[in-house]
Amino acid sequence: MKIQTTPRFDRCIKKLHPQEKKSLDDAVRALLNDPMAGEAKKGDLSGVRVYKYKHHQNLLLLAYSIDTQNEQIVLLGHGTHENFYRDLKHK
Repeated sequence: MKIQTTPRFDRCIKKLHPQEKKSLDDAVRALLNDPMAGEAKKGDLSGVRVYKYKHHQNLLLLAYSIDTQNEQIVLLGHGTHENFYRDLKHK
């Protein structure tokens, strides 16, 4: 599978420190191994999956969707739980 990012996701990861980026890379690798690892969302966010992982003591969320036709994972958003789903709805 290939990885594709959205402009929103690219803006989020620009602000990350190198250690946070390494944790994010590990999470993306985990998704490549098992694309269904994240929790499927319902309602307004149907079609979106969220993978939760930790960086030190912080819980971080990685939103993505799976494009089976093109065999790719589209990374949609990244961040802490605070306002994460609200911001994700307003892509």
